[in-house]
Amino acid sequence: MRNFLAFLRQFRVILFLALLQSVALIWYFTFLQYPRSQYLTSANAVSGTLFTWQSEITEFIHLKQNNDWLQRKVARLEASQVDNLLKVDREHVTINDTLYKVQYVYTPAKIIRSTHTMRNNYFTIDIGSDQGVEIGMGVMGINGVVGTIHSVSPSLARVKTCLTENINIAAMIEESGEHGFLKWNGRNARKGSLTGISNDRKVKKWSNVITRGSAGTFPRGLPIGKVMKTAPIEGKPLWDVTVLFSEDYRRIQRVFVIKNVLRDEQRKLEGNLNAP
Repeated sequence: MRNFLAFLRQFRVILFLALLQSVALIWYFTFLQYPRSQYLTSANAVSGTLFTWQSEITEFIHLKQNNDWLQRKVARLEASQVDNLLKVDREHVTINDTLYKVQYVYTPAKIIRSTHTMRNNYFTIDIGSDQGVEIGMGVMGINGVVGTIHSVSPSLARVKTCLTENINIAAMIEESGEHGFLKWNGRNARKGSLTGISNDRKVKKWSNVITRGSAGTFPRGLPIGKVMKTAPIEGKPLWDVTVLFSEDYRRIQRVFVIKNVLRDEQRKLEGNLNAP
């Protein structure tokens, strides 16, 4: 033991230097991977950002094409819904689609000019009589009904939106079946009102308001909005029903023009009811 202590005293400087060298080497090899990993992490982050930008730029370049494709796809899907079909054979059910034929046809269009802050508001769309558009046809957006065709030129058409004082779209509350007409008071572009609803029936908040389909302009069941609130009308047995529109008229850009292939037949038949 005495010899060991003497050895330590004699070589204490060399041993201390060796210890320091060992600690330095341990720290060096331990922390050498840290800057390397930091570099790789930063490089991966930069690469990921560049790839994200590239993807977003590519998506933006193809945005119009994708939107056009999506709009055509939605039009085909809407036309294939049972509510948009006319039953041909009422006695037989077949495997193919000869049981039904399309009654409502949806034509995609883009809005090129619009208003939403005036007393009576309109859209101008990029299709017209050359594409089969006629006055009185219904117009809907991705989320719901927006108005009717007011005037037509060969290449353009003007849409009278639900934000007009005399729109009068036949509507109903889906849950109860109560029906009336859609109106607008000229104040809020997100809210309309449903008139003619008797106050002897309870109207639930957030009930769906849909098209009734009685006039032939729209098929039955298209969304218009939801019941936001109700209030009694003084002196009348009716509710004042506030409707939150499904469509935001401040942002809508694409619509569908709805053609009822039986509209003329229906109007002719109903017109004969008033004949002497």
